[in-house]
Amino acid sequence: MLITLVRTLFLYTLVMITMRLMGKRQIAQLEPFELVIAIMIAELGVIPMQDRDIPLINGVIAILTLLFVQVTFSVLSLKSFKFRSILDGRYSVIIANGVIQEAEMRKARYNLDELLEQLRLNSVFNLGDVEFAVLETSGDLSVMLKSQARPITPKDLQLETKYEGLPLALVLDGKVMKTELEKAQLSEGWLRTELEKHGVKDPADILIASLSTTGELFVQRKERPRRKKP
Repeated sequence: MLITLVRTLFLYTLVMITMRLMGKRQIAQLEPFELVIAIMIAELGVIPMQDRDIPLINGVIAILTLLFVQVTFSVLSLKSFKFRSILDGRYSVIIANGVIQEAEMRKARYNLDELLEQLRLNSVFNLGDVEFAVLETSGDLSVMLKSQARPITPKDLQLETKYEGLPLALVLDGKVMKTELEKAQLSEGWLRTELEKHGVKDPADILIASLSTTGELFVQRKERPRRKKP
């Protein structure tokens, strides 16, 4: 029992580290070769867990070999456009100038139901509003609407807008994020003073507090504040 537990924890940790080294992507964003390697790594991790007769080193070597292959292919893809095209394939223009490209759809084995579904997922319900639609190598559909169907932006109205950057999370789940305070060049004393203005004396009672680039502090309390010790 103990040996199985140790093997499972070790292989789980190894697989997690391997997946992190492969890069930060969601399953839906993986290229075909990356998805194959991810599935194989998961399977290779499960086999030694189930069968104690298989030496643990066999699974480790196989997983590290696949990691080496994936990293090597990724580096080659960055350096060679031709290799990247062979490995990942090329995108397909499904709709061009408002016209559905039947030949491209047949080539990509992509049907109308899939097209309409992915258009809806892009918040496009009227096919007549689409100027271009590109089927990416990941399987996602990128859509460009006709100019008359696009939402109006401040630029269209020739309006000047202020710069908006990423807000800083100063408190997360009751913990003060000191690195974020340093980025904003603010002190913890300033934070506590601002929280008191929102009726909060202890950051531990805060679910999240974030600071926008305009200096506006958003504060949300926890549903159940931390109980104070007697």
